[in-house]
Amino acid sequence: MTRSSGSSLAVRGRFVDVTLTDGIPGLRVVEDGLLIVRDGVIDWFGGFAAGRERIGPDCPLIEHAASLIVPGFIDCHIHFPQMEIIGSHGEQLLEWLERYAFPAEEQYGNQAYADRMAGLFLDQLLRNGTTTALVFATVHPQSATALFAAAEERGMRLICGKVLMDRNCPETLRDTAEQGYAQSRELIERWHGRQRLGYAVTPRFAPTSTPAQLELAGALLREFPGLLLQTHLAENRDEIDWVRQLFAGQASYLEVYHRFGLTGAGAVFAHCLHLADAEWGLLAETGSAIAFCPTSNLFLGSGLFDLGMARRQGIKVGLATDVGGGTSMSMLQTLREAYQVCQLQGSSCSPADLLYLATLGAAGALGLDGRLGSFDRGKEADFVVLDPAATGLLALRTGRAESVAEILFALMILGDDRAVSHTYVAGRCVADGVQACSAHGC
Repeated sequence: MTRSSGSSLAVRGRFVDVTLTDGIPGLRVVEDGLLIVRDGVIDWFGGFAAGRERIGPDCPLIEHAASLIVPGFIDCHIHFPQMEIIGSHGEQLLEWLERYAFPAEEQYGNQAYADRMAGLFLDQLLRNGTTTALVFATVHPQSATALFAAAEERGMRLICGKVLMDRNCPETLRDTAEQGYAQSRELIERWHGRQRLGYAVTPRFAPTSTPAQLELAGALLREFPGLLLQTHLAENRDEIDWVRQLFAGQASYLEVYHRFGLTGAGAVFAHCLHLADAEWGLLAETGSAIAFCPTSNLFLGSGLFDLGMARRQGIKVGLATDVGGGTSMSMLQTLREAYQVCQLQGSSCSPADLLYLATLGAAGALGLDGRLGSFDRGKEADFVVLDPAATGLLALRTGRAESVAEILFALMILGDDRAVSHTYVAGRCVADGVQACSAHGC
């Protein structure tokens, strides 16, 4: 499903993305806009009247007149094998892992099963307008292989890693420090940097890795510059107490990771709900990023993320669904919960703030803001067409809107997958709201 060399496409409609002024997000709106794509990359963007002469005779024009077109959504933390246990009733984090997550992940040692679920998983992401994701596979290398292969077929930008767990987990999901290192290395050499794919070294969280395994995780990052690191940090108070017992000599949970070289640019820590002041400072000092997982944090009763503190510290933050602890693969629904989490703490997010978390800000958290997240020329042409009248209630609300910002906010608060009219990956329509697409004109 990748685009052929020399292919082009022009898209006309109402475009909205985010630009930064002195670090503050603001909406850039082009009411009658034109986006020209060549070979999967944005070749030109601006007003239709200014750009119409640039449309060549071999360049099909697609019009989305009554919609909003935004950059593709970027999910900074999601678990591939947990899609099938989404919405499972349980207790808090550690009990939920034992009861639901670990049993689900045991199935992914079967290559045929992993292959089938990988296709379903990515199609759900695309159906919801998510065009890039940072993903946990399972401890089985074949689960990562399945996901990489399915993403490559769809032309998606995807970053994934085999989970590292060598203690405090079921025997069926346990590797060793040496085995985890060797299997990760094989996956890196096969997949990292291939087309639009990237690898993330993936210790599940400190309690399920020995110091030896964390040491080898750091070795992988040193041996292969450009890898990402993904893991969990300070999600649950019982988890933090457990880390304190297992790593008694360390000053904090984050210090455990820092000791092994697992902080820095390219490190993405999910949750970060219960951090000490020194940990906030260390995240900022090292240039590490945070994945904000509002639906998961609420569903598992873990706590409220302090987005205001992250902003004051200058820490990069991207939005994340964290399925299956998270309750939806829709980034629109996740934005709604992010807004409400901030409201509960007396901090209001503007529509620009919210869109930034799911697009350009998320791209920055993954080190991809030079490639993704806005409609700037030279960026990869991943974008989503949103329908402000997708449901009766949306149509009623947006019909009274007086600005594009108001329409966008209504989509975030009232929208879900039904509001995603079309999803484009590298300039190709891959989902049209009800099914996958095989051609430009979904």
